[in-house]
Amino acid sequence: MSGETRVVTTRAGLRAANEGLPDGARRAVVMTMGALHDGHAELIRHARSLVGAAGQVTVTVFVNPAQFNDADDLARYPRSLDADVELCARESADVVFAPSLEVVYRDGPVGGVTVDPGPLGSVLEGAVRPGHFRGVLTVVHKLLRLTDPHLAVFGEKDYQQLTLVRRMVRDLELDVEIVGVPTVRAADGLALSSRNTRMTDAERHLAGVVPQALEAGATAARSGRTAAEVARAAQDLFDESGVPTDYVVVTDPDLEPLPQAGDARLLVAATIGTTRLIDNARLVLGATT
Repeated sequence: MSGETRVVTTRAGLRAANEGLPDGARRAVVMTMGALHDGHAELIRHARSLVGAAGQVTVTVFVNPAQFNDADDLARYPRSLDADVELCARESADVVFAPSLEVVYRDGPVGGVTVDPGPLGSVLEGAVRPGHFRGVLTVVHKLLRLTDPHLAVFGEKDYQQLTLVRRMVRDLELDVEIVGVPTVRAADGLALSSRNTRMTDAERHLAGVVPQALEAGATAARSGRTAAEVARAAQDLFDESGVPTDYVVVTDPDLEPLPQAGDARLLVAATIGTTRLIDNARLVLGATT
C-alpha cells in the first residue's frame, strides 16, 4: 500500500484499516511497546520487504502491563507515541495500532483467560521474571487475532520470547508465519533497546561488556571449546567488569538440552545500574575455524 500512515486506536478502526486490500495482498504486523528506535525501523523495513508495495504493514504500540512483574519498571518504561508515529511514517508503515488498555483487555489484564507458556516459560527470563511470558504470549495472541496478519516479524534480541511465540503458534495451530530478524546493534555492538535510554553515560559505556562477552563466547566456540567453556569465557568478561548477571548459558537453538556439537545459542542477562540488558548470539559447537 502507499499513502499516509493511519493511526487507529479501536477494534473497529483496525477492522476498517484491514479492508479494501488488493486481491492477494499480504498483511504483516510488527509488535512493539513503543519508544521506537532503529531496531524497530529495521523490523518495519523487513516486514515491507516480505509483503511488498501492495501489502500492508501494521505496527502495534502497546505497553503491556501483564508482562511486568515490577510496578516501578512499568511506570518507568518510556512512552513516546508521537515520535513513534513519525518513525512509522518515515518507514512507510501503513497502520499504527495504538490501543488503550481497555481495548486490548476488555476486563483488565488480571483474572481473564491467559496463555500458559509451559515449562520453557519458567526458565531464564521466566525464572527471573515470574509470569512474564504468560503476559507476553497472552498479548501476542490477542494482537495476532486483532490484526489478523499473514506474518508477524520479531527481533532476535528477545530470543526466548521469539522461541516461545513460535511454539505458541505451532501448538495452538495459529495460521500465521513468525519471522525472526537479526538483532540491530550500535557501533560498539550493544543491541538497540528502548531501555538503553535509561542508562547514564557511564553506564552506557560499561554496557559494552555485553557484546564483548558474547564475542568472547563466540571466539571460544570457534576454537572448539565445550558449551561450559564457552559460557565461562563470557562470564569471565562480566566478572572482570564487575557487572552482575542473572544467567550466562548455552542452549540449543530451541532452548532445549544442548547437543555436544552443532548449532547453539549463547544467552546472557546482566544489570547495569537500574537497567536490565539481555542479549544472545548464535554459535556452532564442535567445529574449529
